[in-house]
Amino acid sequence: MSANFLALILARGGSKGIPKKNIKILNGKPLLAYTIEEAKKSKFIDRVVLSTESEEIAEVGKRYGAEVPFMRPKELATDEASSIDAIIHALNWLKMNEDYWPKFTVLLQPTSPLRTVKDIDGAIEKLLEHNAESLVSLCEVDKHPFWLKKIIDNRVVPYTEEGQHITRRQDLPKVYSLNGAIFIAESILLVKERSFYVGRTIPYIMPKERSVDIDNIIDWHLAEILMKERD
Repeated sequence: MSANFLALILARGGSKGIPKKNIKILNGKPLLAYTIEEAKKSKFIDRVVLSTESEEIAEVGKRYGAEVPFMRPKELATDEASSIDAIIHALNWLKMNEDYWPKFTVLLQPTSPLRTVKDIDGAIEKLLEHNAESLVSLCEVDKHPFWLKKIIDNRVVPYTEEGQHITRRQDLPKVYSLNGAIFIAESILLVKERSFYVGRTIPYIMPKERSVDIDNIIDWHLAEILMKERD
């Protein structure tokens, strides 16, 4: 199966939890740089395009090798704006202005700086091998839902009845959560369905040490520690 792949990176300037998160220096480089550099190493990805409304982020992206052929409209970079609208805007802009339409769109969020080209190419290889329409990256959960609790009328009760009698970790079925590192979908289906869950969505399992998704300062410090250990 021959196909072309666009790596799309969404990086807006209005991060509230960690100000200027996407260009904040992490272990010597802007956070955004890690995703750009690994995407550019891929043997499958044709283009690495950054979508941002921030001139400052755009300059950092260009410095590390990303294309910034357009600036994202401000209304698609607010807290209320959805990522899918920014993705569709990017795809439509490339089609209308450059007559470029990738078979697959690979969303690589800059908040996953520990993801490597091995993960990116491994995910694409799996997608092609299984002739699938979409793929998402996952990692095994730390806190199994069978052991979660909820409070009803000031009483602690099982979140799910299914697992309340399981007491040994090894008896738990494997459960996974999205790690936010890699999303791939056929571009035409992505635009039509406004989702990365199109057709048959297959999983790509990543280890926990490469699955940190930076949402807050604790995640940031964890990523920093893991990076230093890896170096």
